[in-house]
Amino acid sequence: MTQAPGKQQAKRISARERIQEAQRREQQSAKRRQRIVVTVSAAVVLALAGGVAVAINSASGKDDKGDAAAAPTALVVPANAGGPNGTVITYGKADAPHTMEVYEDFRCPVCKHFEATNGETVKKLTEDGQVKVEFHLAAFLDKNLGGKGSRTALAAAGAALNEGVDKFKQFHDVLYANQPDEREDGFGDVNHLLDLAGQVPGLKTDAFVKAVTDKTYAPWAAKVADAFNDSGVTGTPTVKVDGKPVTLFAGNAVASPEQFTAQVKQAAGLQ
Repeated sequence: MTQAPGKQQAKRISARERIQEAQRREQQSAKRRQRIVVTVSAAVVLALAGGVAVAINSASGKDDKGDAAAAPTALVVPANAGGPNGTVITYGKADAPHTMEVYEDFRCPVCKHFEATNGETVKKLTEDGQVKVEFHLAAFLDKNLGGKGSRTALAAAGAALNEGVDKFKQFHDVLYANQPDEREDGFGDVNHLLDLAGQVPGLKTDAFVKAVTDKTYAPWAAKVADAFNDSGVTGTPTVKVDGKPVTLFAGNAVASPEQFTAQVKQAAGLQ
């Protein structure tokens, strides 16, 4: 059907406006992607220089599943997982009256600095049975930095959790102690993860090796990452005690074990 000249001109103007709007949105998206890269790179540079930074969770939706097509589709939840849909790892006495929530990403360089300074302190705070730790693990840095190391390490951590909570914690600590440079996706290699698992006595059972090689817990890792994205926490590392945020940095340095312990006890009312 032929349209009148006035309507044709209006249609052309409308189409041009739609194209211009689409171009404007793409420019905004490009600028946002650039800001993400700059933010994460700056965080890494500061962390490596001994400064203070927090890795920003800029993942949207469920985009951090990466090569999900290559992984099993059946959801297998590791033994010893807890919380909603088995997405939380609890370390310490389950009936402890106070809860420390730790939010981390295995590729986060600032998390490595926190763990190096206070990882042992976190463990000690659970020893008297007053505080338990709930780990909430993320994988958004795969999207920000490229690669699949966060997801692959998280799936391997699921295999460790299936062997025992203590095995998970030891493997967790080994991963942070051997975290690769952010420019490398070292944790994306399952053989490298299996080599690191050899540092945890008794972890490399046949079942563990098979689960890591077959990516048995990759769907579970995706659920854990989704739970982090839905948590409202916007960066890693983040620590809360009974829902109260704990300050992890003092000036340009990670809070000392003494400072961290004092904050945890104050938030839990243990002082």
